Amino acid sequence: MSASSPHGFTVVRGRGYRPEQVDARMTELNAQREAARERTAQLTRQAQEMTEEIERLHAVVAALPPQTYEALGPRAQGLLATAEAEAADLRAAAEAEAQALTEQAEEEARTLRDTAREAAARRRADAEAAAARTVETAQDHADELRAQARAQADKVVREATEALREMSRRCAALLAEQEKEQAAESDATDRELAAQEAACDARVADLDERGQHVLADARRQHAEAEEWARHRHEDAVAQGEELLAQARVREEAIARETERVLREHAEQGDELKQHMAHVRASLAALTGRTSDAAPTLPAQQSTSTQD
Repeated sequence: MSASSPHGFTVVRGRGYRPEQVDARMTELNAQREAARERTAQLTRQAQEMTEEIERLHAVVAALPPQTYEALGPRAQGLLATAEAEAADLRAAAEAEAQALTEQAEEEARTLRDTAREAAARRRADAEAAAARTVETAQDHADELRAQARAQADKVVREATEALREMSRRCAALLAEQEKEQAAESDATDRELAAQEAACDARVADLDERGQHVLADARRQHAEAEEWARHRHEDAVAQGEELLAQARVREEAIARETERVLREHAEQGDELKQHMAHVRASLAALTGRTSDAAPTLPAQQSTSTQD
């Protein structure tokens, strides 16, 4: 049964995660990051619109004669209090949303960084395990070839030894028989015996030559097996180093992207805070108060003047 990681990834091969799940999670995080950027841009536009509205109201107020709150009617005072409350609520909501976006971006960056580190560690472990398995397979194959060569050589030596023993027995029997007939057939027997001895020598030489060829072939196969195992080991090490290098490059790229996103969110958060501070200062200047307040709408000012 496959286990699951804290991020919902299915664990496979003992320690690794499924690549398609990691890619899907990365895509989801990127989408959330883009949504956060769009929301930040929207808040920035709203702050800009508020700034422009404040500037327009400044111009309207500058054209009006000076007046105090005591000169306003009850309805106008109520509208002004309502506008101030709405401005305070809007400012608090904007600050809370900006703080939430900043915290969400930081959390997503931490998650992305942790996921990248886990992926790099898994790839490094997989590369090391693959290299170890390749080396082990090559060594096993070399041992198998070496054992086969030894077994073949031992078989040839046994067969040659048995053939030599059998030939020796036949030669001994033949010599004994020839000795009995030597008195009557000395010349013919000598020639025949010489021919048989030559045949025995040729047979022995042939068997010896075959044994030497088999031993030489066994040594050659053994050398080739060791050379093959050495090449496989070198290839496995090179492949493992390449996989590790690719994992390091990927990890560094993700780390750089994470740092860039954090810097962008931090800069956007600072810009939003500066806009909000400017809005508060403009509202304070417009209402003539030192505390935070928001301007009244043009329609409300018109109504207040009529009252």
